Amino acid sequence: MKLIMAVIQDKDSNRLSDALVKADYRATKLASTGGFLKAGNTTFLIGTEDENVDNVMTIIKDNCQSREQLVAPISPMGGNADSYVPYPVEVQVGGATVFVLPVEQFEQF
Repeated sequence: MKLIMAVIQDKDSNRLSDALVKADYRATKLASTGGFLKAGNTTFLIGTEDENVDNVMTIIKDNCQSREQLVAPISPMGGNADSYVPYPVEVQVGGATVFVLPVEQFEQF
């Protein structure tokens, strides 16, 4: 058995959740915040048998697309102003960061 942890952008959350339910996978959704952009993310916890991992990964890949987004930088309050860029910067956001972990024991009460 494996635990799949997928950190995705909030914009992709409902689409991924619907696709997982349609494929008969259960998941727990957790609200999370990214450190770089300080933007909302959703972390999915999906427990599944080893033989289903590739299918779940395909569902995640098909429903979580990366995109370009303009981001206004945060002013460095008290920090080093030398590296501060005062205009919006285009960055790649979205997609998914996925971890697949072995599950030593699973109980459901």
